Formats: sequence, C-alpha cells, structure tokens
Amino acid sequence: MPGMTAYFGLLDTGQPKAGDTVVVSAAAGAVGSIVGQIAKIKGCRVVGIAGGAEKCKYVVEELGFDAAIDYKHEEIYSALQKNCPKGIDVYFDNVGGEILDAALARTARGARIVICGAISQYNNTAAIKGPANYIFLLVNRAIMKGMLVMDYFARFPEAVREMAGWMAQGKLKSREHIVEGLENFPKTLLMLFTGENFGKLEIKAGEE
Repeated sequence: MPGMTAYFGLLDTGQPKAGDTVVVSAAAGAVGSIVGQIAKIKGCRVVGIAGGAEKCKYVVEELGFDAAIDYKHEEIYSALQKNCPKGIDVYFDNVGGEILDAALARTARGARIVICGAISQYNNTAAIKGPANYIFLLVNRAIMKGMLVMDYFARFPEAVREMAGWMAQGKLKSREHIVEGLENFPKTLLMLFTGENFGKLEIKAGEE
C-alpha cells in the first residue's frame, strides 16, 4: 500500500518531469522513501526532509537522494533555499504544519503540491493548523491537491508491474521496521508520531 501511494501520488498527482526538483517530507518513511526513488528514476533532482542525521544519511547514501534536510537540527526554509535554489517543482507532503508552510514559500512557478498526509497534525488537541503560506499558490500559479490511494484501486496491477521491474533492476529499495510482540503495540504506534521508524513500521506477534 505505501508503494502504491507513492507511485500514484507522485506520478499522477505530482506529475514530475525530468529535471524537476522534487522535495518529499518524511523521506525515510514507508511512502516518502519510495517517492524519492521513483522521482530519481524519472530523472528528477530529489531532496528529502527527515529527522536526524542517521535518516538523512540513509536517504542520500542508500536510497540515492541528491540531498537531505534534517528538520530536527536545521531551519527548514533556509535549508530549502540552499538545496532548492531554483525553487520546488513538486512537493510531496506527508507531515503538514510548519514544513508544509516552508515548502509553499519555496515553490517554483507552476509547482505541484501533493497532500498525502499530515502526521504532525493528527494528535493535535487544538484545531488543525492549516497552511499559512497558501498565498504562494497564487503567486506561483501552483496547484495543491490531495490524494487517496484507494481511488487508484483499478490501476494497482499497473503499478505492481512497473515497480516490480524497478526492484528487479535494483533501482528501487524498500525497508521494513519490525517490532516483535503485540504487547508492544501502544509504544510502536507512537513511533509514527515521533519519527523513530525507518521505512514501513510493522508489528509481529510473538510465538507462543
């Protein structure tokens, strides 16, 4: 499912072109890691946003991203200015909040913003924080569009064939983060909100 989300979210909604600058948040996660790799396959320059030096190293050295921004230790807008000097052509958003705002402020003319998730907002006790920098959609004639993977259910075989081919060629890698024991479910779930997991987070029942 994360692979399908990445495939259709990027290619159908983001519509990247060779030479585009693609930025993806939660870049070391299940969806973001695939988005970045597909963008590279399509000839784009890819910048990932992730939390911590280890994740940033992973997306660059193992997944082949061109650059990574550590949102825990870097000021996001300044880092985007540095890594996207011509602006962002496609922004694939998994987190919402302040990172979405910073990306909107760095959009290029005609940019496409894919709203896939907003993990930073899911546990809010107050109202969800919407994008303060939406005016850049007007200034840069950009498009911001949400996507749900099940809208593409009829086309899943298409994505499976193409991604299986990329994996066989060594162009596409996936990673699973498996936690043992159902008793660990509560703290495992919280890992999604603290950004501790690499790739697809799964829980495996212990043997009895």
